[in-house]
Amino acid sequence: MRAADLLVTITDLSDWLPEGHVPKPKVQVELEAIAKAPIAELRRRYVNVLGAAPPKAFGPDLLRRSIAYRLKEKAYGGLPSETKRLLDRLVQAYLKNPTGRIELPRRIKPGSVLVRTWNKKVYQVMVQENGFAYDGRTFSSLSEVAFVITGTKWNGPRFFGLRSKVKATETGPAPSSRLREQS
Repeated sequence: MRAADLLVTITDLSDWLPEGHVPKPKVQVELEAIAKAPIAELRRRYVNVLGAAPPKAFGPDLLRRSIAYRLKEKAYGGLPSETKRLLDRLVQAYLKNPTGRIELPRRIKPGSVLVRTWNKKVYQVMVQENGFAYDGRTFSSLSEVAFVITGTKWNGPRFFGLRSKVKATETGPAPSSRLREQS
């Protein structure tokens, strides 16, 4: 990577600053210094900023990126708490089954309509901020709605096709459902 490109990459704050906010001059100066610093200085700076010795395998590029990320995080804030929770859930899923597939949980926007065919009848459920509307009532979970529709306990997200499908040989045919977002 050319020095000019590295300077742009490290000093870019577009992902950190909300629209209309001005970068802090002190942070900008520190980022520019990191982009030009020799490796010995980067190793010292890494210890000062991150509180630990850098991994031996880290070359100047990773040292610069790590230091820059931490400086930006301290100055402008880190990940939103919702993102941290999602990452924690993904790590936990991986730790439970390191060789398995990890799926991101789906987020359904309020106003979306879940459509499910069950016993030749079509059912529509509206996603709301506080739950799920079906048949004039509001339910706190899709499992409750699935129970009302079928009379038996179901995993609601699986019933409405929001979770990965289990092999057809294990549970019979996969449910027929679709998601329609309202505009």
